[in-house]
Amino acid sequence: MAIEKVREYLKAYQMADKILEFSVSSATVELAAEALCCEPKRIAKTLSFQVGEEAILIVTAGDARIDNHKYKELFQTKAKMLAFEEVEEKIGHEVGGVCPFGINEGVKVYLDVSLQRFTTVYPACGSSNSAIELNMEELKRLTGENFVSWIDVCKDWE
Repeated sequence: MAIEKVREYLKAYQMADKILEFSVSSATVELAAEALCCEPKRIAKTLSFQVGEEAILIVTAGDARIDNHKYKELFQTKAKMLAFEEVEEKIGHEVGGVCPFGINEGVKVYLDVSLQRFTTVYPACGSSNSAIELNMEELKRLTGENFVSWIDVCKDWE
């Protein structure tokens, strides 16, 4: 189970005990916000894309949407999300629990600046009923060696 993989990964950072598990689904921004009793924009959604031969993750605020122009300018290709059936194999987590922790080796992680307006945000933890509250420094640190950079590829959040 992917949440166990994330729990094991977060143990190295002494953060495994901060994982929150719910009796209800948190598989979408709206469901996660409801489970956490917070605003949907504070949910850190992790999106999976194909860039050339590589799968990448972009973590954005819950109210942000990918701006195709900004994305193409940065990655030199059109934004192409992974197909549902590709996500678990290429990333290491199933749709609904995708997060930037405990992912497959070589998957690059980018954090969008839409997250930086919050003191803390809530990314998933590998399952469709989990999350963890993190500040920006913790989020960056916990992405580990997969972290590439902060980027600006979203719209509709400002």
